Amino acid sequence: MSIPTITREALKSKIDRGERVTIVETLSPASFARGHLPGAINLPPERLTELAPALLRDRHAEIVVYCSTPT
Repeated sequence: MSIPTITREALKSKIDRGERVTIVETLSPASFARGHLPGAINLPPERLTELAPALLRDRHAEIVVYCSTPT
C-alpha cells in the first residue's frame, strides 16, 4: 500500500488557504512538549484507539501525520 506524502510547502499552502487540515504528530508527549508544528495535535500510536475519537472530530478535514523519521 502506498501512503501519499505532502511537502512542507504544500502543507503550508493548504493552511494559508484555510483548507481543513488536521496535523497530527505521532511522537511521545515529551517530544511534543519540546516542539511541534503550530496547530498540531499529539497522538502517540500506543494511545491511538483511546485518543483518536476525541481528537479527530472533523471528519471532513484532511489528516496529515508526521513524526521524526522520513518513514
